[in-house]
Amino acid sequence: MVKLFLFVALAVYVVGVYRFWKGFRRTNFSQGKIYLALLWPALVFNRSYRQNFTRALKG
Repeated sequence: MVKLFLFVALAVYVVGVYRFWKGFRRTNFSQGKIYLALLWPALVFNRSYRQNFTRALKG
């Protein structure tokens, strides 16, 4: 059961990184694409980042 949870968590993380990477041009950010994509789980608690992350995922 723990392995399944870890697999699902890793899958969600990878999908989040991929979708943010692909939608980066829709955000207000101009630099730090790798940093912002890889640290999305921690940064999603920031309101401004969360709004941009949502904008990147749409479309």
